[in-house]
Amino acid sequence: MSDSPQPGDLAARVLDAVDESRIAADLATLVSYPSVDGTDAENDVQQWCADRFTELGLDVDHWPIDLAAARQDPDFPGMETEREEAWGCVGSWWAKDSATDDDPWPALVLNGHVDVVPPGDLELWPNHDPFTLRHDDGQWWGRGANDMKGGVAAIIGAVAALRAAEVPLRRSLAIHTVIGEEDGGLGTYGTLQRGHTGDMCVIAEPTSREVVAANAGSLTFRIGIQGASTHGSTRTAGVSAIEKFEVVHRALRELETRRNADSHPLFQHLDLGWPISVGTIHAGDWASTVPDRCVVEGRYGVMPGESVVEARSAFFAALMDACMADPWLRDHPVDLTWPGGLFAPGQLVEGHHLLPDVQQAAVDAGAPHPAAVGGPYGSDLRQYAYAGIATLQYGPGDIQFAHSVDEHVAVDDVMACARAYALLALRLCT
Repeated sequence: MSDSPQPGDLAARVLDAVDESRIAADLATLVSYPSVDGTDAENDVQQWCADRFTELGLDVDHWPIDLAAARQDPDFPGMETEREEAWGCVGSWWAKDSATDDDPWPALVLNGHVDVVPPGDLELWPNHDPFTLRHDDGQWWGRGANDMKGGVAAIIGAVAALRAAEVPLRRSLAIHTVIGEEDGGLGTYGTLQRGHTGDMCVIAEPTSREVVAANAGSLTFRIGIQGASTHGSTRTAGVSAIEKFEVVHRALRELETRRNADSHPLFQHLDLGWPISVGTIHAGDWASTVPDRCVVEGRYGVMPGESVVEARSAFFAALMDACMADPWLRDHPVDLTWPGGLFAPGQLVEGHHLLPDVQQAAVDAGAPHPAAVGGPYGSDLRQYAYAGIATLQYGPGDIQFAHSVDEHVAVDDVMACARAYALLALRLCT
């Protein structure tokens, strides 16, 4: 008889090894880095990840991303924050019989981004520093705890449990920690360009106890609107750029309605699968002057199966139709540019076994059966999918608390995901 552990015994051993206190300590350290996009802390937290992976006995690749070369690549997803330095980090657990010509890459990649958005008004964070983790009422609180350092801590906890249980891998396993996800996807782009790939990938984004099997895309638009200035007391002698923005905004609302008339099956739970949202408006320089310039920026949702070129063309056509219908804008059409990150849509290949595998692992880890849905936001899913890697998102936290003041994630949610990742890796890699 073989002395090797039976599957049920090994799974029980792995689940027993998922250590809440160590996951809490890792999350506290991750949150302590104020790794807002474009800051030095983005790179500092990657150094911590490299050190942590080394502690776990993983083969670590920690490298500077060539930003100059990236900017010249037509496939570069863009970034909204300028950086002088950016680092990638991958921890690989190579199976003894893997990394051969027939099996050259990991069966499973676990991905998590370690950059965060700014905390906003610090006065609105009650009683604590946003970069100090707080445990209260069954929640972990702090900037990034939900989006998505809780997921990163769960990933690390899962791999640590597999290590502690001395799991004998037959296929390899990797962790990709990335920066720049919030402003375009620089980190995952650099990781894939480095040659790190795999058969399948699970991204630990907060998914509200569901599995996100498809993402809509998103683009950032900037519209410049020309007016004609005059003194405010004679406003009818001029043309207010703000009033002409009302024409443009009306056209954007009509475009949004048309584009959301028919929904993709995975997005039918949403009132708007691909919204158009104006985020900033800048106009005028004096209260008693009719403004001759208005610049608006916003977010434009890209539909699944739609190329970025097609999406931009539809947006441009709607603006031009609005201009042609307005006497002033017909002679002074708006100018349109696309700054910032480029989030194309992406989705898991229909019928791929990764979806039921993740759902079963979640149930076996003690979580409710997660429904498969689509996410209206852009993510790194589309980059892995474009590279031919079957990818979905399943992670701790509710998406409504991402980017929020007093951000938080349920402790039970993080622990359930850590157990699910461990079981999934056990099944796919052994």
